[in-house]
Amino acid sequence: RGGDFSRAAVGLVSLRTVFMLISLDIRLYAPGPALYRRTRLGRGGRPFTMLKFRSMRLDADSLLDALLETDPGFRRAWQRNQKLWNDPRCTRLGAFLRRSSLDELPHLWNVLRGEMSLVGPRPILPSQQAQYGVFFERYASLRPGLTGLWQVMGRNRLSFAGRVFLDQVYISQRSLLLDAYILLRTIWVVLSGRGAC
Repeated sequence: RGGDFSRAAVGLVSLRTVFMLISLDIRLYAPGPALYRRTRLGRGGRPFTMLKFRSMRLDADSLLDALLETDPGFRRAWQRNQKLWNDPRCTRLGAFLRRSSLDELPHLWNVLRGEMSLVGPRPILPSQQAQYGVFFERYASLRPGLTGLWQVMGRNRLSFAGRVFLDQVYISQRSLLLDAYILLRTIWVVLSGRGAC
């Protein structure tokens, strides 16, 4: 926790200019708030508000409902992955932020607050809890991570079931060495853009 706090604090301070530029660009090219807030489940299954830079249109939720209702292809993709490849809800700037993972920089604030860790299982939506089944109790024993095993082993190309499996592997095998490997590999994955939506 001490390492997470100090690294998140350093990251927030050193990247403050990047934060300001991204916030300004979002407001210029996609009018509306720069930050997107979504309820996720944290340690102990407690909900918290996760922060991201907004990468989607303001009507993204209603557009998703319409897509799932009218397009069987989108519906199958969502049921399998809980994500959409080349998501039509993304703005042009938002697509770049997602490919580069810059949209996730505000997670550092969640790490600073103790709601997330730098490495851990991915924070999930309350509606996704059932898909973790009996494993959810073990999942909820840790703080969710800014990055994790499935982000460096396939990223968004994995099905949701595949991501759940890799969360289980991480929790079973977690160690300082594994965390260091994930952090280092995250840099390569982000720079290469592999597996990004």
